[in-house]
Formats: sequence, C-alpha cells, structure tokens
Amino acid sequence: MTTDGASESDEAFEEYADLGATTENAMDIAAMSMDRVRELVPDETLADRIRQKSVHATGDPEFQHLVRFSGESESEPVVSGARAVREEAPIVTDITMVKAGITGRGHDCEVRKAIGNGAELAAETGMTRTAASVLELDRQGVYDGAIAVVGNAPTAALALADCIAEGTRPAVVVATPVGFVKAAESRERLREVAAEYGVPAITNVGRRGGSGLAAGLTNELVHVASDARSGDVDL
Repeated sequence: MTTDGASESDEAFEEYADLGATTENAMDIAAMSMDRVRELVPDETLADRIRQKSVHATGDPEFQHLVRFSGESESEPVVSGARAVREEAPIVTDITMVKAGITGRGHDCEVRKAIGNGAELAAETGMTRTAASVLELDRQGVYDGAIAVVGNAPTAALALADCIAEGTRPAVVVATPVGFVKAAESRERLREVAAEYGVPAITNVGRRGGSGLAAGLTNELVHVASDARSGDVDL
C-alpha cells in the first residue's frame, strides 16, 4: 500500500490509455475528442476533469452543470479517488455493465461487482438484488476504503447510503444511477450522507446517468492517478 508516493511496482503498470485508445489512429481520435470537450468545459481543476469526462461520456455539454462533488472542496473526491487507485483499493461496482467499462490499464486495483451476492437476503426480504448485494458485501467489510461505484441501480445507491450512515467509510463514492424511479432521490440521499459523514463523493442531479457515465468517471480517477505517477499532477 502507498499514500502519495509511487509504489515499487508503478513502472510495471501498463500505461493508461485515454478513452481506451491504443493504436495511433485511435489515440489521435481520442486526443481530438478531448480537445473538443475542453473547448466546452473549463480545464483548470481536477474537478473540471470529471466534468469533461461527464460531457464526453454523455455527448452533452450541458451535463457539466449537473455534476456534484461532496467534500471540503470540489477536487477532494478526485484526489481521494486517485489516491485510492494508487493504493490499489478495490473498485466495487453495482452491476456487471459498470465493471465491464472499468479500464484495465493504469492501475492494479481489483475490480469486482456487487450483483450476484446477497441472494438469500433478497429472497428473504423481497428487496432488490442490487440492494441485497451491496448489504452483503458491506457485511463482509468490502466497501471500507474502497472505490464504490453505482451506475445503474438506485436501490444500490440507497443501500450504500444506509451503510455509510451506519459506519462504512469508502475512500470515494461515484454514483450516477439512472431512471425515473428513485434515481435522483438516491443520489440526493448519498450526497446528504456523504456530507454528514465526510465521505468524498461524485454524483449528479436529475434523472440522467447510467453505467457508461459511472465507468467513465471512475476511469478518470485512474487517469488522474496515472498522471500523478508520472509527475503531471500533484495530489
């Protein structure tokens, strides 16, 4: 485990590839794409990098105004997330689709999904499988110190909020569950709990969101960690 310094294995990491690009043509497209995003979104702070990624992931320049940061400063969740990546904290997603979108480059974190756990609890209580999955992993202590990511299920976000209220402390929360039922409310609840208990969090307001957005924002934390490793960013 490390804090702000580079680990001995840093040089062994496969270099982070922005937007997943690896070939020359793909890297040119990725660079051009982000250049265009930077024309639409400020590029001054670490929080701006999250806003930029949200715009790229959604294709909507207005989405930058929907992103919310919980912490002593807007950049705190980005710094906490990047440090957690450097420390090889687990990345825990709510569903398979979000897990599939997390880059495998630029980090050595275990990436796992919650769904598939807690089947007995779901059957006994009638709660959703995603909520039961979060509660089961929390019972195992998985979320403490982890990068907790919710991209699809509002009930997973609500369950995670309850876990935080009861003492669980993720390193950072990225929550963008999507939909017309409980989605906006679940993110609001997470923001309230994160603020009350000092848990850094990145969320958004409104009905929009989704797995691709959550994965993209998490990947930007990996990108920031990679830039810190190379000395381009000071955490």
